[in-house]
Amino acid sequence: MAGHSKWSNIKHRKAAQDAKRGKVFNKLIRELTVAARQGGPEPADNPRLRTAMDKALGHNMPKDTMKRAIDRGAGNVDGDAMEECVYEGYGPEGVAVMVECLTDNRNRTVGEVRHAFSKCDGNLGTSGSVAFMFHRQGRLTLPEGVSEDAVIEATLEAGPDDIETLDDGTLEVVTSPEAYHEVKAALIAAGIEPEHSEIGLFPETMAPIADEEVARKVIRLIDMLEDLDDVQSVTTNVEFDDAVLDAIE
Repeated sequence: MAGHSKWSNIKHRKAAQDAKRGKVFNKLIRELTVAARQGGPEPADNPRLRTAMDKALGHNMPKDTMKRAIDRGAGNVDGDAMEECVYEGYGPEGVAVMVECLTDNRNRTVGEVRHAFSKCDGNLGTSGSVAFMFHRQGRLTLPEGVSEDAVIEATLEAGPDDIETLDDGTLEVVTSPEAYHEVKAALIAAGIEPEHSEIGLFPETMAPIADEEVARKVIRLIDMLEDLDDVQSVTTNVEFDDAVLDAIE
């Protein structure tokens, strides 16, 4: 099972990301709260909560902060009711954009999302306008030197969907959202610790961008959307030319 990375540079590199730690924490707290509210406070019985906790730990969130968010979601403390919503649209040059949100005010959120699209030569679309271009998957990027045979042996019973070879020769395991935690646990049990892992939306086809001006507009749109408090994640099918990214950075 081999292939190439369809998302190795979907998320552009941002040196200032660490400066947004407080905003990232707020988004993670919302996800922990909603996950606990929907599936209960026990990670063993709630895959979504396990995923949220893994992500929070990956960002070095204090365990006390995580516990407060989970307790709020489980109803042990008062908190505002949050709901999930997904917006779809097109960025410059027809780049497809999926915006996943958690909000206590849909009218405010859709207004802010629409404003970001319009400011960056994009358009907010209707439900289903670009969703068909994306699939929700688990992806686990493995350290250099791990062999495909070792991965197959470790994960055979867990049932990954695919094992892809990235451009740099490292491997990436693709799973369904349902099999993600079992596959990750099987890898770790075999002594293979993923360098990066997540469940998210991933595009089926890419939209290459080799023009620096267009790339700047797309990056501005992604930044504006990610900076919104209600936005949890932004996924696009853009594939920036490396030379363009180097020029921008």
